[in-house]
Amino acid sequence: GSHGATITGEKQNKVPAELTDLELAQALVERSVIAHQNWHRLKGNRTAQAKQQLTSALVLLLKEQPELALQHLNQATGWLDGSLASPPCPDAQKRKKP
Repeated sequence: GSHGATITGEKQNKVPAELTDLELAQALVERSVIAHQNWHRLKGNRTAQAKQQLTSALVLLLKEQPELALQHLNQATGWLDGSLASPPCPDAQKRKKP
């Protein structure tokens, strides 16, 4: 059967060659950022939170900022292994400030 051959052939080269790794990583960040309206729904979603941290870490690595990338990686690890609880709501933090 040759019917399986087309599947991989058509899916390749979806990524435009002119995009740099950094641009691709930044696109991933934009896609994984938890939208404000979804914040309360997803604040405890470990996968969503970890994805946001990991994509940020990747961008920072590509910008050659490994120390900052490591902070995000540690947060992603915390989400995934359960050691990190959900962060305070950004709105609540704004209200506290004078």
